[in-house]
Amino acid sequence: MMTDIDDRIKDALNDDDFEFLKTLEGDRGLFQQIGDTWKGPLGGWSKLIFAFTVIMGLVFVFVIWQVAHSTNEPIVHALWAISGVALLVMIGFAKEWMFARMNMLTILREVKKLQVQVAILSEKQD
Repeated sequence: MMTDIDDRIKDALNDDDFEFLKTLEGDRGLFQQIGDTWKGPLGGWSKLIFAFTVIMGLVFVFVIWQVAHSTNEPIVHALWAISGVALLVMIGFAKEWMFARMNMLTILREVKKLQVQVAILSEKQD
């Protein structure tokens, strides 16, 4: 049944409409999807979370350096190691938020594509 609907939509499209829909179907790479999250109403938050993740990554490298060089004092060594685990958890949550936003935008893109197809099909049938 799904192919029948797809075929009817393709038959109803003219060349301009088909070209427009082809632009929406392009494969989007990771960096392009990250850039897409920086736009729109939550763009500022996305930029903040991205910056936060980069800074936490740099701090994590420093913490690993401290863990490697604080082997003489067991308590300091343990505290640096615990800090490293805490940073990893924070980075993980920030990245999870970013990837959830990227997935949401991908789904919205597909919904918009379906809306255009349905509108074109409806217009052609009238």
